[in-house]
Amino acid sequence: MSDKEEHDGASHGTGPEWMRDLIDLVNHPGYARWRQMVAATGGCRNPVHLRGQSDIVDLATGEVLYSYDSAGEPSGHLLTACGNRRASVCPACSQLYQADTFQLIRAGLSGGKGISAEVATHPRVFVTLTAPSFGPVHTRREHEGAVRLCRPRRGGSCCEHDQPMACRARHEAMDPLLGQPICPECYDYVGAVLWQAHAGVLWHRFTLELRRVMASMSGHTRDQMRGLVRLSFAKVAEYQRRGLVHYHAIIRLDGPDGPASPPPDWADLELLERAVTQAAARARVTTPPGPLGQREVRWGDQLDIRPILASADTHHLDHQLSDQAVAAYVAKYATKGAEASGTVDHRICCQVCAGKGRVQLVPCERCRGSGLKPGLLLDALPVTDHARRMIRTCWDLGGRPEYAGLRLRAWAHMLGFRGHFSTKSRQFAVTLGELRRARADHRADQAREREGLPLLGANSTLVVGHWRFAGTGHTPGEAVMAEHIRQRVAMARKISAERDGE
Repeated sequence: MSDKEEHDGASHGTGPEWMRDLIDLVNHPGYARWRQMVAATGGCRNPVHLRGQSDIVDLATGEVLYSYDSAGEPSGHLLTACGNRRASVCPACSQLYQADTFQLIRAGLSGGKGISAEVATHPRVFVTLTAPSFGPVHTRREHEGAVRLCRPRRGGSCCEHDQPMACRARHEAMDPLLGQPICPECYDYVGAVLWQAHAGVLWHRFTLELRRVMASMSGHTRDQMRGLVRLSFAKVAEYQRRGLVHYHAIIRLDGPDGPASPPPDWADLELLERAVTQAAARARVTTPPGPLGQREVRWGDQLDIRPILASADTHHLDHQLSDQAVAAYVAKYATKGAEASGTVDHRICCQVCAGKGRVQLVPCERCRGSGLKPGLLLDALPVTDHARRMIRTCWDLGGRPEYAGLRLRAWAHMLGFRGHFSTKSRQFAVTLGELRRARADHRADQAREREGLPLLGANSTLVVGHWRFAGTGHTPGEAVMAEHIRQRVAMARKISAERDGE
């Protein structure tokens, strides 16, 4: 196995290169240990290579109870998982992120992980907030199991660009036309990109309006509401086929002390549903002024509000959802990125100048003033025509001084969206960090028990470590074997989960 000091994640490769590398790998004396480390990461596609050492020291005597040095590894490095949440980047790490998100959401709905089970009796709804229309797009509609016509129009009318505004096709689920504009020239790309860039701020404005509306409906001031009701939420952003995000959010009413305290009787499900409807209609954000004018950013007309049941056995009943179904739904979309809308899953701007094309007043040497990654052309990106025009609009608007704060060029690959995909309020449930620490402590205790060392809870030892970054990724042959290991680990986890569910 070659040194990874300068390795930056080689691709799988094809032909003799990866085959020769794979043969060298499996015949290497350190292959068994390498396979063990990869399995420990779950088969991570882009592991981080660390070089260094750590010691476990007895606090009472100062004696070193255990020492580890990466120099003893076959490659001289310790492999750790990359931790990327996106399934398109690392399936192994995204699966773990999805499982953690499921546990987090379920704890906020049913209790557990330090959250009282009484939280399941609190009023909570599952809300979907969408983007407005910026032009008609090809869509797939179903009615009672039958696929309907995309956009039936009588008279065969055309737009001002002589493009027919009707589409009488019944699109298949994977039809590449889905989400593409009926007429790209009519589509408001500027409006779509500016809405996308302000989606995170619009969500924040919605939460503020929701608190104001609830206070007004209940006859209290906002200061009084803080001492009576606490609003908790968790949300995830999902890209639609047309390249715009919509938010799936869980909104819950708690008492003043959070999940452990029930809200007042008047703060019920009906009040919450009415408040969400009004707050969504009132939330507004204004874009920066400039030669293109100002725009008002708001939510689309499609608003879906569903009460969440306490039963984990019922998936849907009278427009209601179970807490189990909601947790699974949110976790599913927590690992998806913009690639589902036909764009790329990596930045296209120069990392040195962040797409500006210059460093201070001097043209950027790395991109030679283009602002793009060296060797990259917007017209050559492997994306759909619609995504390309969204990216081009981001790039053009990002060069205007009034939109500098939106960083549109840095987020052009995300079609302008720069918010967090998954967020929650402070007291909704445990944090992902707490779940990861608990898992790491559990694994550390298992390792300590094997070595006959005191457990972490004993507070009698101290871990002293010195680590430095030494590279990422796999060689072509390692990548093939790592994928094989990932599939075996995933299958083992699936079998274990099915066995536990019996």
